Amino acid sequence: MAKRSPPGSSLEIDPDDILDVKSLRDQLTPRDSPFVKDNNSGGGFVGDKDVMALEVSRYESDESSGAGCVGIYNSVDGTCMPLPPWARRAGPRKTIYHDPRNVTAAVVTCGGLCPGLNDVIQNIVFTLLDYGVQEDAIFGIKYGLRGFYSRNAKPVELNAHAVEGIHLRGGTILGTSRGGADIKEIVRRLSLWGVNMLFVVGGNGGNAAANAIQMECEEQKVLCTVVGVPKSIDNDILLIDKCFGFDTAVEEAQHALLAAKVEASSASNGVGLVRLMGRQSGFIAMQASMASGVVDVCLIPEIDFQEDKLMACIEKILGRKGHAVVCVAEGAGQTLLANSDSHVTDASGNPILADIGIFLRDRIKKLIKDADVKLIDPSYLIRAVPTNPNDRIYCKILGQGAVHGAFAGFTGFTVGLVNTHYVYLPIPVIIQAARTVDPKGRSWNRLKTAINQPDLHD
Repeated sequence: MAKRSPPGSSLEIDPDDILDVKSLRDQLTPRDSPFVKDNNSGGGFVGDKDVMALEVSRYESDESSGAGCVGIYNSVDGTCMPLPPWARRAGPRKTIYHDPRNVTAAVVTCGGLCPGLNDVIQNIVFTLLDYGVQEDAIFGIKYGLRGFYSRNAKPVELNAHAVEGIHLRGGTILGTSRGGADIKEIVRRLSLWGVNMLFVVGGNGGNAAANAIQMECEEQKVLCTVVGVPKSIDNDILLIDKCFGFDTAVEEAQHALLAAKVEASSASNGVGLVRLMGRQSGFIAMQASMASGVVDVCLIPEIDFQEDKLMACIEKILGRKGHAVVCVAEGAGQTLLANSDSHVTDASGNPILADIGIFLRDRIKKLIKDADVKLIDPSYLIRAVPTNPNDRIYCKILGQGAVHGAFAGFTGFTVGLVNTHYVYLPIPVIIQAARTVDPKGRSWNRLKTAINQPDLHD
């Protein structure tokens, strides 16, 4: 086995130590980037030997938070899937492998709504145009992947005028849907339409579809670069620091928690109960609870809780303060619900969940005398808003990075922020499982400490 160079080493990095992405370079013709003339506006270029460390920390003990795991840590069973220590840096290359004049590009958005979809679409289009792609050669696929072959959803032209100002709106101008991925038919359409760059903006399901499209293109010898942009309002995509829209979601979610505080504190024995997004991962609930400073109990999918312990905790808080605020992620407590069936999934393969918010509202009313419960579910309000400034900047960089990677001749990759740096990651790595909150990690511990939440599980 090759000796691995430690992060920060000036030694030459062994190629086996790089989490590499697929390439079409051997089938394409190299040429100078159109940005060479001014050295990319004075900013220079990213080299193929530029890499970023996937892990930046070392711990004395490996008893918590996956310490010592160079790879993907599974907080459920404590296992670690080893990965090479480096990933390729994202950004513009001096040498490109597509002639911008001959590029036909398509953009599609998949899955549920998320703040930032329009921002990403806009910046993919703007960056393609900056490279010199013709304005009539960029298309948007309507209503998700089924738009490739639906008679009721014809592709639309994405020129500078079409995307001007769309970042100020929520949702996606292209529309979206779940499922509907007839991969062979999609690849047939890519070939028929002469599309040689495809940008898929989606979550785990959307990126899995992008990976399947790339593999089918390879099988059918269709020369098309396939690029994923990771979208997950739940922030549950492996390796990536955060997904676009997550910061906005946390900001909006805390408004609901603050409203719950007002409602609860304005009633005798008031309980403000807020149900937030988070099927398998409780990042929004955890971060919004921490940010708001008003939550007394936070429940997430990663940690089971006992009903009797929860009720005792709420009663204690009511006795002390006269009111309580409870934040629950939608995937929490599913084992308590009689009609919950984790094997039933939607069109994207996501588990269909029973409503934990309604369940807890009814149980609190039944089991805690004189409890006045106000249930707030802001999920669709949160999904539909435009991005905040942090997410808006992030989306710009992701859109630019996706196009830079496509022109660099890479395919079957996604672009994201890892350890505060932008990198290209092979799609198969990030879609293996959902990223989850570590029950033994520092982030969860900080929240429990901040709100004095007792253990509610066995």
